[in-house]
Amino acid sequence: MTTRRTLLGAISAAALTAMTAIPAAAADFTYNLQSFLPAQATIPKDIIDVWADKIEEASGNKIEIKRFPSMQLGGKPPELIDQVIDGAIDMTWTVIGYTPGRFPTSEVFELPFVITDAKAASAAFWQMMQEHMEDSEFSDVKVLGTWVHGPGMIHSSEPVETPADFSGLKIRGASRQVNALLNELGATPVGMPVPAVPEALSKGVIDGTTIPWEVTKALKIPELVENHTEFTGNYFYAVGFVLAMNKAKWEALPDDLKKVIDDNSGQEFSVFAADVMVQADDPAREIALDAGNNVITLDADQSAAWAAAAQPVTDAWIAEMNAAGKDGQALIDQAKALMAQHGS
Repeated sequence: MTTRRTLLGAISAAALTAMTAIPAAAADFTYNLQSFLPAQATIPKDIIDVWADKIEEASGNKIEIKRFPSMQLGGKPPELIDQVIDGAIDMTWTVIGYTPGRFPTSEVFELPFVITDAKAASAAFWQMMQEHMEDSEFSDVKVLGTWVHGPGMIHSSEPVETPADFSGLKIRGASRQVNALLNELGATPVGMPVPAVPEALSKGVIDGTTIPWEVTKALKIPELVENHTEFTGNYFYAVGFVLAMNKAKWEALPDDLKKVIDDNSGQEFSVFAADVMVQADDPAREIALDAGNNVITLDADQSAAWAAAAQPVTDAWIAEMNAAGKDGQALIDQAKALMAQHGS
């Protein structure tokens, strides 16, 4: 009898729970955000997830942002911006340089030996995006963030200490300006999205790659090459990122939810994103050191020699911008002034 009563009591409790349970309310606005790195990489895990979680919470869960790393919704990394524009996806973060020549003004932050600090550069990038690019080159999307990574460097099968060491090497570049830099310095540039780098290195398609320390961990670069060349002072190069949203989806939001996204995006978010990437550089560098790899740190004089050799890349960009009706030198001067302002 006791067993029967206990069983009936359990059944009644379960039935009561089933009748009174209220399903979680669905979000008023649900968006998908596709990106190309695996979920455990720095940007998806420590930047995009943090950003999206904050927006969901601040919106009272009226906004839901579903994340799809590693191109899970299909397509290839260079297609991400067009996927957002066409509405195939709602949001993305991507490397601006994966669409070469399409956003030339943003390349002011990808020129060699221009940047000294990623956070200051990212704040400057956001301001110049609003002034020079938002209503022109990026007018087809809603821009939510713009930033750059930490110091760009070289990871190679052979030691690289001078531009002459680049001769005969096939080196992967992430953008039009990085490829121009590699070509100017005597390497053979090979453009490809970063997820393709490990296989290209392992198969000998390339002899090295230009990426910051941060992403070497996710790509296991220290297992594939033994030499790493870093610079003193200004960055060898940097690559720009953009976080973007489909414009029609943005415009369909009510003003209070637009404010939620704006409050968690923009300049402050861009600086945060850059800082996260910079903070991830040292732990990744330690992996290469622990593996016994050859880390070559060029001193100030050596780095200055590289900068002098790279100057034609900047000169060519200035001439190209001038031909397009923009003052290339003025853009560089403004970027440097803003970086100095934000770096103080």
